[in-house]
Amino acid sequence: MNNSMISAMVSMTGIQQRLDVISDNIANVNTAGYKSKQAAFEDVLTRVQQQPDKYKLDGRSTPMGYNLGFGVRLADVTKDMTQGTLNETGNPTDLAIEGNAMFAVEANGEKMWTRQGAFHFVPDTRPKTNPNAPDMMVLVNGDGHFALDRQGNRITAPNNSKVAFDEKGNLLIRRGNEANATIGAQLQLVDIERPEGLVQYADNLFGLDAGLTEDDVFGANAATREATAMIRAGYIEQSNVDLTQEMALLMQGQRTYQLAARALTSSDSMAGLANNMRA
Repeated sequence: MNNSMISAMVSMTGIQQRLDVISDNIANVNTAGYKSKQAAFEDVLTRVQQQPDKYKLDGRSTPMGYNLGFGVRLADVTKDMTQGTLNETGNPTDLAIEGNAMFAVEANGEKMWTRQGAFHFVPDTRPKTNPNAPDMMVLVNGDGHFALDRQGNRITAPNNSKVAFDEKGNLLIRRGNEANATIGAQLQLVDIERPEGLVQYADNLFGLDAGLTEDDVFGANAATREATAMIRAGYIEQSNVDLTQEMALLMQGQRTYQLAARALTSSDSMAGLANNMRA
């Protein structure tokens, strides 16, 4: 297989991976709290090819060597953690983060993090430890994942109580005709110090990269310390995907893929001609 065929084949693989990233961004343009991704590439096995001495003529100003590459490959997929637009909903349990932080949630029995703040209360179906305790409701987000408090417990409130959240993530509960609200719990909001240590999963969830701890990504005692970010109740953070930019990148990627495919076809045709001449 000649160099042009290898270069075209490797480039097509990398371009397809970039198109997959772009398509994922476009598909989540309306997903609340979604953070767009960007693909980074690097050269594959680039080396300097020296030209024969017969090209070393008087007056030549360019060097005898030239770069010979074999396409590019996907090196990393980075996350754009910039703030998305805040959309006012008027729902007191819709929460948007203003700043560089995330909500801690329980998903499938594991602790994860998300910017998806479309929370609401549902009946708590866990068995009561005290038969005389009031019926409770538990806070979940739009994907059904349980919101966690500073102690790592699910956030609950008595059934039929009035609830609201302040800018620090405190759950304010008012029962019946009570004049003053009481603080039932505080959302576990963690600042992000090393976003590159997060891995994105389905349902707009983030987990820790292999070998890293919460302290590595969020800093020491992130779960219990006060976050610098603020909560905007009654708002939902929209996706930070720039649809215009993504569509332009999609068209560029498609054209590049077509050129690489044409180069592969041309290389195959030349190889076929060479084989026929030898025959």
